[in-house]
Amino acid sequence: MPARCVFDIETLGMPFDSFDEAQQTYLLHGADTPEKQQEAIEKLSLYNLTSRVIAIAMLNPDTDRGKVLYESPTRESWTDANGTVEFIGTDESGLLQEFWRDIARYDQVITFNGRGFDAPFVMIRSAILSVKASCNLMPPRYNAREHCDLLEQLTFYGATRKFNLDFYCKAFGIKSPKSEGITGLSLRELHEKGEYRAIAKYCLGDVVATAELFRRWNKHLNFQGGAGQP
Repeated sequence: MPARCVFDIETLGMPFDSFDEAQQTYLLHGADTPEKQQEAIEKLSLYNLTSRVIAIAMLNPDTDRGKVLYESPTRESWTDANGTVEFIGTDESGLLQEFWRDIARYDQVITFNGRGFDAPFVMIRSAILSVKASCNLMPPRYNAREHCDLLEQLTFYGATRKFNLDFYCKAFGIKSPKSEGITGLSLRELHEKGEYRAIAKYCLGDVVATAELFRRWNKHLNFQGGAGQP
């Protein structure tokens, strides 16, 4: 059986005043009202040049063992109650270095919208921080054997409408990670309060749900064979 890993990231936009005047003008281009300007600032977390990685969760869907790397002002490590998931707090550079060491061991990565967000985000952030990527997370698109992006698979590469992970989970009868009351919009407040472990647990919830969604897809809809099959 190939070694495979589900991963997901959480990001946080940098303070708007950390950008110089030219950058601020560029970021607010077309935002001609205070409301639109605020909306543009809130979207900074979506782009790898205006935000940073604050958590990466990884889970082996065949063993349910995993690791969560999260931003923390001091280095710390702990495990969940079952002893199956390791949590490591460090800075962004440290968590990216640890991520690349771990992900290199796997034959297949599994994501939800990873080709559209997570994979290019961690690759560019790593380059910005002079962290060497250990593998290419963006292999040829139409082959799920190296990178299985479930959003691409469940929409047949954009042939049907895209829904978010919460919607797919509810449709498939999978516990949604959003059911705990935390969403991506909560991350800044949690980070400002120093609730770094809550962010880590939230990120883990996304990969647990994605792993179950992968099992459903792999059992019922995977026609590619090879590394995609259990």
